[in-house]
Amino acid sequence: MKRVTLILAMVVGRGVVVTADTRASGDHIYGEERKVYPVYLTKEGEEIDLAVVAGSGSSSLVKRSCELIKDRFLDFARQYGRNPNENEVRYLIEDIEGALMMRYYRLRELGVSEYANVLLATVTRDGKPMLYLFEPSGLANPMHEVPGYVVLGHGELTGARLLLTLLGYSPERSYHWDYSVLTAFIIDVVSMVDPTVSPLTDPMSSVYIRYDEEKGKVVMGPLTSDAFKNTKDSVQRRIEAVRLLWEAMEVAGEETILKSLQSLKEKALKKEASS
Repeated sequence: MKRVTLILAMVVGRGVVVTADTRASGDHIYGEERKVYPVYLTKEGEEIDLAVVAGSGSSSLVKRSCELIKDRFLDFARQYGRNPNENEVRYLIEDIEGALMMRYYRLRELGVSEYANVLLATVTRDGKPMLYLFEPSGLANPMHEVPGYVVLGHGELTGARLLLTLLGYSPERSYHWDYSVLTAFIIDVVSMVDPTVSPLTDPMSSVYIRYDEEKGKVVMGPLTSDAFKNTKDSVQRRIEAVRLLWEAMEVAGEETILKSLQSLKEKALKKEASS
């Protein structure tokens, strides 16, 4: 039995980013596998980007649950030829919720004790990001407004949640943050102290689904090779910056450093506003 390790999904602007490490662990065996599954339909030469699913727990149960969610969204797209609106997403969630609850109930009746936590990230045809966590009971918990993110797997509490709290993440505050750097930073830092979590090594393991204002539709895609390299370089520089910040405060004091940082931030914002 394999259990996937660390997955992070967060609302960013008019979209949701889902990022995962690639290591799977269980019974003292570690392996690499992809954990993020984009859901899309190609119809008459046009791609309809629908959702991103991922999960932690029993590998086989996670995959079967993800397939169920995928099938529901594909059925909708085949029937209507478009992305669902907010109310239609809610109806899909209720349908998926009922199917998962029934499946998990039957497994428990048979004495199967495996579990799965599955997340669903989607964006409505009107551009509203929606993020749900399907718990081991099958019940769906909406996460897109509060807290605005989902963390699953090993290192969830002691690593990823701690870092998000420290950084003061919220969907409103992070609107202009670089989502690829943020999620890669969290996974790479957790991997430094948790041997069951690997650093981000696969561009396909970070997928962003969002509403494209110019195209007027939902789009989805992983990091490109160049963007992935730049992201990894930025993560390393930010790790170095955190260490330097601590050392600088030890030497110059907290107030001096905070005032300097605030001044730099204000100058950068003024420059951005005037350009």
